[in-house]
Amino acid sequence: MKTAIIGAMEEEISYFLASGESFEEVKKAHLTLYKGNLHGQDVIITRCGVGKVNAAVTTQILIDYCGADRIVFTGVAGALHKELEVGDIVVSTACQQHDLDASPLGFKKGEVPMFDGPSVFPADETLIKSAYTAAETVGGVQVMKGIVLSGDQFVADRDLVNELSDTFNGVCVEMEGAAVAHAAMVNRIPYVVIRSISDKANGEAAESFTSFVNKAAKRSAAIVERMLKK
Repeated sequence: MKTAIIGAMEEEISYFLASGESFEEVKKAHLTLYKGNLHGQDVIITRCGVGKVNAAVTTQILIDYCGADRIVFTGVAGALHKELEVGDIVVSTACQQHDLDASPLGFKKGEVPMFDGPSVFPADETLIKSAYTAAETVGGVQVMKGIVLSGDQFVADRDLVNELSDTFNGVCVEMEGAAVAHAAMVNRIPYVVIRSISDKANGEAAESFTSFVNKAAKRSAAIVERMLKK
């Protein structure tokens, strides 16, 4: 079983690289792929870059070129659910694009037009359970399962937070997860997204993100490692 671990930023994968054994570096497209062993598991680790296109391209490369059997996306996100605080953990039950809007053509916001499949991409139940169990071992934080929303924008507006929460019932927002989920689904590869909250996606989001991104990313990475150990 080969597990692909993706982060958008260097901070989100550096913890794994420091913990792994004998990683082989392979260049492919815009990626540096780190192939090796982590806690007894065959893994490929890479930084996809920010945004949905980078995430989708990376996921397809990991499946086609590296033979990934399952995908775990780890990193940070902004809170949408009012009970989430900085440092809390979200495990995806599903992902959806919040900035996809073909409503003038009669489609709902977030709906993929003329696509023979869902627009809300469910995560794998086994990976959800494994991630949630691992996250619960982290002391002093809340762990929440829910829909992760993705869009090509950094959300830092209270009104938009309320709109996204009301329209899509999402619990957190980021910039890659739904693209990973879409690519994984069409390839019939199981996936899960694990996000640690770095900000409240409000007017203070940029400052909070800068202050907490390293700590939050390390917390998400620690959860993935606990999944691998089991």
